[in-house]
Amino acid sequence: MTDIGATHGAMTLGADDLTITESARGKLSALIADADDEIRAIRIFVSGGGCSGMNYGMTFAEEEYGTDSVIDDGNGFRMVVDPVAVGYLKGAEIDFVEDGLNASFVFNNVFQAVGGSGACGGCGGGAGGGCGM
Repeated sequence: MTDIGATHGAMTLGADDLTITESARGKLSALIADADDEIRAIRIFVSGGGCSGMNYGMTFAEEEYGTDSVIDDGNGFRMVVDPVAVGYLKGAEIDFVEDGLNASFVFNNVFQAVGGSGACGGCGGGAGGGCGM
């Protein structure tokens, strides 16, 4: 696993705040390399997700904003995170998991960011989020 610090933005993600596994970093770098020339990075976002917590996702970013935290290893991996998402990502890990024909990005330990336990009161939600980007 690799910890990558972020720069810029109102809040920043340090090496202890967000872990991106080698598998995830490699896949994200490949996606950026294969994308249109206008794509500058991968953007991480969060949205309301009901009783199981927030939904975490990714999309291609054509723009970066002054309030974004930017994670860039200088080797083709570049990620931007808006200030709202930064608050929900502290302590999280982003992984890329392949299981047979299924492959997805997984956000682990996301409940640490908001002080939750990772348990759901009854709808069957889990402690991690998946993204099939």
